[in-house]
Amino acid sequence: MRAAIFYGPKQPLKVEEVPTPKPGPGEILVKVAACGVCHTDMHYIDHGVPTFKPPPMILGHEASGTVAELGEGVTKWKLDDRVLLPAVLSCGVCPSCRIGRENICDNMKMFGNHVDGAYAEYVLAPAKDALSVPEDVPLIEGSIIADAISTPYHAVVNRAKVKPGDWVAVFGCGGVGINCVQVAAAVGASVIAVDLMPEKLEFAKMLGAQETINPAEIDKGRVDKAIRKMIGDGVDIAFECIGNPKTIVDAYNTIKKGGTCVVVGYTHLPAEIPVAKTMFFEQSLIGSLGCRPVDYPRIIEMARIGKIKVKELVTGSFGLDGINDAFDLLRNNDPKTLRSVIIP
Repeated sequence: MRAAIFYGPKQPLKVEEVPTPKPGPGEILVKVAACGVCHTDMHYIDHGVPTFKPPPMILGHEASGTVAELGEGVTKWKLDDRVLLPAVLSCGVCPSCRIGRENICDNMKMFGNHVDGAYAEYVLAPAKDALSVPEDVPLIEGSIIADAISTPYHAVVNRAKVKPGDWVAVFGCGGVGINCVQVAAAVGASVIAVDLMPEKLEFAKMLGAQETINPAEIDKGRVDKAIRKMIGDGVDIAFECIGNPKTIVDAYNTIKKGGTCVVVGYTHLPAEIPVAKTMFFEQSLIGSLGCRPVDYPRIIEMARIGKIKVKELVTGSFGLDGINDAFDLLRNNDPKTLRSVIIP
């Protein structure tokens, strides 16, 4: 099979012929329909974040496809079934899994990190983890449910527990942030989208944002003051979807008394949070990682009935030979790009 191989940081991916894997007991071989291009992969390529499996390896953790081969003992699936693969695989038996928090499994494995991923024609997956994709959910665009939509869903529904009527601010309207906007709007919140790019703010309006703020267009970039002027108080929940210490603090400063700031973006750098406010105003700062397996069927159904849009979010598609071009779009923060997918 053909695959894009990651040999190490600061190097382009190389498309090569490699052996097609064979499914073992309890596994399925999936013919990849599409795999989303994610900032997480760029952390490995550009920033030297180490993968658990040492290179050379295959990246890509946002995959959909069809069942191409069944391993011994697999009875749930049949050939050509349409499947979505969750980005993270859980063990089901560790203390975190046993209390229903499989997304922070003690033994988690991630495609394109712990095991070979889906920037390839085929990928191996545990049969127990694959999810059925109905015919009326597009298989190619539906691949982004695996992470770009499921991660915001978990942040909005499970971590922040957003309710109808809540005011929500979303900082960063890229591939993840734009879906915090649309999931929060889908559950009934009034959303304020915050981004420096007018094009991203237009996308946010299309996906349900009530208001938008461009920090470059307001006095001293004070989003907190702009929000309080707009709605009379701070927001109930703020989501930081960039992974920048400054915007984490900015997002925290927009929440009202008793409010919650949810950090969805990744950064290894520290952020200075005013602990006195946290205590005195009973505010919360929480993190959010990935999504629980139990939530994927709900998300897929929301996509099936149109409550969550997927087709509109895929703004570019590339073959394996164009994978480095797709990452160039991502690293250059192209204003017209929300999510690109690789179609092997």
